[in-house]
Amino acid sequence: MTAANGKRRGGSGPARPADSTSTDPHRVVVLALDEVVGLDLGTPAQVFCTARTPTGGDDLYTVTTCTKDAAPVRSTAGYRVLPDHGLAALTTAQTVVVPGIHGGPPLTDGTLDPELTDALRAAHERGARIMSICTGAFVLAAAGLLDGRPATTHWAYAARFRNHFPSVRLDPEVLFVDDGDILTSAGVAAGIDLCLHIIRTDHGSEVANRSARRCVMPPWRDGGQAQYIERPVPAGDDTTTAPTRTWLLQRLDDPPTLRAMAAHANMSVRTFTRRFREETGVSPARWLLRHRTDHARLLLETTELSVDQVARQAGFGTATSLRQHLHGSIGVAPTAYRRTFRPPGSPRPDPTPDAVSPTA
Repeated sequence: MTAANGKRRGGSGPARPADSTSTDPHRVVVLALDEVVGLDLGTPAQVFCTARTPTGGDDLYTVTTCTKDAAPVRSTAGYRVLPDHGLAALTTAQTVVVPGIHGGPPLTDGTLDPELTDALRAAHERGARIMSICTGAFVLAAAGLLDGRPATTHWAYAARFRNHFPSVRLDPEVLFVDDGDILTSAGVAAGIDLCLHIIRTDHGSEVANRSARRCVMPPWRDGGQAQYIERPVPAGDDTTTAPTRTWLLQRLDDPPTLRAMAAHANMSVRTFTRRFREETGVSPARWLLRHRTDHARLLLETTELSVDQVARQAGFGTATSLRQHLHGSIGVAPTAYRRTFRPPGSPRPDPTPDAVSPTA
């Protein structure tokens, strides 16, 4: 299981990538229910349709929207959605996405139309990957797909979700949960995080980073949604650690000490550490490790550097250290990761300067 920080809990390797032998785009079908959240509905098409092969520019995904009986459904944005497809579209879907809703039985009493339940369960049993955005997790849970599984949803709906679905192992503090064939995400923008995560899982960091840039999004947001839960605003001035984070990204091969970071930000170590966590949701050490690991992944995918060279350029020092950290974060060794995401004979361009972007 992968949570928002990318750490794999259980399993021996990365999640199953898309079939690299197929020349056909991966088929994504979005199932819209009544009271669908407008932004959630548009997110899959917006993100997945930016994913293209690095060399030929061919589309890697197609996105279709369907509803029960191809009937119009109301959105929360004051307009109706007029789909071109009914539930039959789910029979050929390779990935099914359920956007959030702001009303209806899944939210009010934890139930779901039997026809929708059957369609979702049939898609899952056939082998389709199932994912939800925001309160779309209520739909998956009502269909019985999350029983005994880890999942997340918008933090503001956590208490209601637990009341309706006590058998689900809810974690309301992460941005998304990847449990292999079923994935759930937190509210609104976390749906973008999850779509980018799926692209990264299917096709590697280079393709996902390009999609993120086209969406004007960071490739990865550190921390979880715990940092967004309403709480009193911490007292303090308007200083920020953002310039220091940018400075750190330029020094991944030789990370500065915590004292040096604080000095760059003109803060005491204690103030810097507190402010950094408030702004990113994680400690400086964890934030830096995340970006060093991402940089190592990108180098493994896009260069001919040896594992020792990748380790040095990513700031791990030795290949042994890189192996330990990469296995701890995604569950595979560097050579296995390279084999998975860089097929033999594929072009290997040098990583672009902006392949690693600062995140807030």
